[in-house]
Amino acid sequence: MTDSFEDQPPTPPPGRASLPDGLRFAFGTLTVLPARITRWDRPAARTGMACAPLAGLVVGLLAAVPGVLLLLLGGGPMLAAAVTVAVPAALTRGLHLDGLADTADGLGSAKPAGEALRIMKQSDIGPFGVVALVLLLLVQVAALSEAYAGSWTRGALAAATAAVTARLAMTLASREGVPPARPEGLGAAVAGVVPRRAAAAVAALTVVLAAAAALPLGLPAAGRHAAAVLAALLAAELLLRRCVRRFDGVTGDVFGALAEVSATTALIVLALG
Repeated sequence: MTDSFEDQPPTPPPGRASLPDGLRFAFGTLTVLPARITRWDRPAARTGMACAPLAGLVVGLLAAVPGVLLLLLGGGPMLAAAVTVAVPAALTRGLHLDGLADTADGLGSAKPAGEALRIMKQSDIGPFGVVALVLLLLVQVAALSEAYAGSWTRGALAAATAAVTARLAMTLASREGVPPARPEGLGAAVAGVVPRRAAAAVAALTVVLAAAAALPLGLPAAGRHAAAVLAALLAAELLLRRCVRRFDGVTGDVFGALAEVSATTALIVLALG
């Protein structure tokens, strides 16, 4: 096990994949939206994971629609928030939530890396996973309810920002130097495929666009959205480093956990406003 995965030499995947191939990879891998994956190789994974925030944007907008409609029809902020939280779970078949639960079980097992990975592959959910799921969903609904209570615009922006940030965390976790924990699975397919400069550029662009989207609500709101993305990425980075030390790399479950933790962190920051 290495002390710092950032010290490993970069291993960029050879070859190139077109933008359409990358978008199909991103939507076909990270959502249940109809997208036929035309290439399943590392060049396609590189382009696809760099485009992951775009998949998050679509998921976030689709999640905001029923929440906003419920508010306009007279529903309360809590109901709007609960439905909004349910949509991304449905659009991913609950895989990210399942990844969070499995990662929590693996981290909480206190077993060696190999045994912890075996626990994560089991179909059942242990006590750590159950607690993590319940607490995270409660926090997400509560935070979104606060945003919707401000206005439907705040709630919709919060839902979109959280979904985009969740996939951005996956982009950064796919950067060069992050090793896979297993030789197979999604973690092995996408680990280390995104060049560090590209990952940093996508992150910077996302922060700027998140602030710009909230600018009509005022400068404080724009700053809060930028801060929410940055705080979420920090939380995801801390979890990523913990998982790499604990499991000797990343897995598909870890990617799911990173998405949920970063989305929740972003929602918490936005609720504070």
